[in-house]
Amino acid sequence: QVQLVESGGGLVQAGGSLRLSCAASGRTFSSYTMGWFRQAPGKEREFVATITGSGRTYYSDSVKGRFTISRDNAKNTVYLQMNSLKPEDTGVYYCAGRLGPFVEVQIYRYDYWGQGTQVTVSS
Repeated sequence: QVQLVESGGGLVQAGGSLRLSCAASGRTFSSYTMGWFRQAPGKEREFVATITGSGRTYYSDSVKGRFTISRDNAKNTVYLQMNSLKPEDTGVYYCAGRLGPFVEVQIYRYDYWGQGTQVTVSS
């Protein structure tokens, strides 16, 4: 069983930056592909970014060039650095994990989820 706990959300003005963190329990963190997803009010949860245990990354088109996903396997933590934030980036951001070596964008393929952290970008 893997437990995920997100932190770092908050209120920021458009153009600003935030860094989200997701701390994972367990001893085999490097074997997990990790992802960040978000859900805006009234919308479905959507893929943001993913990173494999070896560091391969993939981003949604809406955040490419602005967000950076990274991980520290020694600290069992995955990060999402968000720059040039826009009001449309507002939502609850979720960290997710699945055992395996490949990037993954499909929500249903992730087995473990955090409780989410709110990000609000004001215009």
